[in-house]
Amino acid sequence: MSLMLSVALFAGCALVIGVVGTRLTGVVDTLADRTGMGEAIAGAVLMGMATSLSGIVLSVTAAWKGQPELAMSNAVGGIAVQTLFLTVADAALRRINLEHAAASIGNLAQGTLLMCLLGMLLVARYSPEWTLWGIHPVTPLLLMGYVYGLRIIDEVRSEPMWTPRRTRETREDTPDDDAQRYSLTRLAGAFVALALLLGVSGWVMEKAAMALATETGMSQTAVGVLLTSVATSLPELVTAVVAVRRGALTLAVGGIIGGNAFDTLFAAASDIAYRDGSIYHAVSEQTLLWIALSVLMTAVLLLGLVRREKHGPARIGFESVALVLLYGAGVAMVFHDAA
Repeated sequence: MSLMLSVALFAGCALVIGVVGTRLTGVVDTLADRTGMGEAIAGAVLMGMATSLSGIVLSVTAAWKGQPELAMSNAVGGIAVQTLFLTVADAALRRINLEHAAASIGNLAQGTLLMCLLGMLLVARYSPEWTLWGIHPVTPLLLMGYVYGLRIIDEVRSEPMWTPRRTRETREDTPDDDAQRYSLTRLAGAFVALALLLGVSGWVMEKAAMALATETGMSQTAVGVLLTSVATSLPELVTAVVAVRRGALTLAVGGIIGGNAFDTLFAAASDIAYRDGSIYHAVSEQTLLWIALSVLMTAVLLLGLVRREKHGPARIGFESVALVLLYGAGVAMVFHDAA
């Protein structure tokens, strides 16, 4: 594949992902109201899984082809950049800090689950390189931890032991009565169709990404962190901003954090697809740095959700400023290592 063709395919897939992500927001928001599951759970399960399909297809395909660096760096790079995207959504809500208005125990629980799953990725790397049928023991634990975490999130949402203090700027997650007039079957069909489009885009983008790496001489880690993770994360950016514009603030935050939690399963799926042993032990220290950076960025976001600052620097929260600085530092280190 020529450089020009790979760039065109990459840009085309990114455009498809952005357009589909916009449409997906409305469908998921309506499904959340129609089914009564709430925006936090809809963001974690429906939005998180659907917007992550293009990324997981790319990571699994890369792992199957024996490219562990691209598979893992795409996963952890996506988590970091999607957390960064919350700063864009925060800026889109000019009157108040997003983390203040989107107060939700569900989102706090999701963030905690995300940190646990990221910690398991680091434990996997520094544990013995044991495998069974080529699969590391942490891989099934990641899957079980994610499912159990969703159960806890649902429990704290339905029967919370405490609730955030309501202020004039707090946006309640209340179902829209108009959602009941939509057919649940048609909504589910639209959701599946849009999710499949995202998955196909990720498959095509993996081919374009590898051609870019070959033609430009970029490392797989740099391609994964700076190119594919950003492009396959476009749905999260689009859906977060559109959700803020629709007034679905809990969905905006829940979609990002929930999508990040689901993205940790990229590693589990990639370990299964990677046939040369444990994928956790096949990646470089640079990829591990991005896992640690994602843990730090998630912790900062959780502090923002707990503190609930109304206004901060440049009319965004202190956590948004910190996220920009942390991600920028990570990108600078990628270029430093490439130099």
